[in-house]
Amino acid sequence: MAAEQTEVRSEYVHDVFSHIAKQYDVMNSVLSFNQHKWWRRFTMRKMNVFPGAVCLDVASGTGDWAISLAHAAGKQGKVTGLDFCKEMLDVAEPKLVREGVKDRVTLLQGDAMQLPFPDHSFDFVTIGFGLRNMPDLRQVLREMKRVAKPDAMVVCLELSKPTWKPFRALYYAYFNHILPFLGKLAVGKAEPYRWLPQSLVAFPERTKLTQIFSEVGFVRVQDYALTGGICALHIGFKPKNE
Repeated sequence: MAAEQTEVRSEYVHDVFSHIAKQYDVMNSVLSFNQHKWWRRFTMRKMNVFPGAVCLDVASGTGDWAISLAHAAGKQGKVTGLDFCKEMLDVAEPKLVREGVKDRVTLLQGDAMQLPFPDHSFDFVTIGFGLRNMPDLRQVLREMKRVAKPDAMVVCLELSKPTWKPFRALYYAYFNHILPFLGKLAVGKAEPYRWLPQSLVAFPERTKLTQIFSEVGFVRVQDYALTGGICALHIGFKPKNE
């Protein structure tokens, strides 16, 4: 993607999320029928985060996954939540206090395509519902792999495309028509919630994203289709010799 196109898309996505930041958590629950909480719990069980782990949550948004990581890593753990949208991080900040993890979670505004961390820094690197918004998903995955420690786990939880055709048609009807209407009721305009189906159109299917994980250099790649395939979990490991 050309640099100019990348910048235009980044500005557009930033505008979308800055507008919906305050309603993001409520709308997430409504629009996913509260499934996003189950998806994250399933992912955390698969990750098996150990006490004292050092974690990075990319595209951390309003901080829910960073908070889950902090609870799992315990008082000796450290979590960094990075997002390019200050408005989303502003929503996350008081949640850290309410959850009692303020002392071990650092929120940072930054670019997922140029992570501001040294190589081999983290035991776990995650991205939840953010990869499809990136101008260059391979670059983001390469950066996530770079900052992971050798043999560390890199995890992506993301919306996907159902494989069963009748369910897929029903899902797309909801996603393309009902979702923007509900979004307009919540934030006063439909445009931010039109971006969600738009962002999924060109995003790779679950099996293709698995292939991309391997192409980027992850090993022992696993994928899981969740809730009929409307969400997918991908797990890869940085090679031990990198």
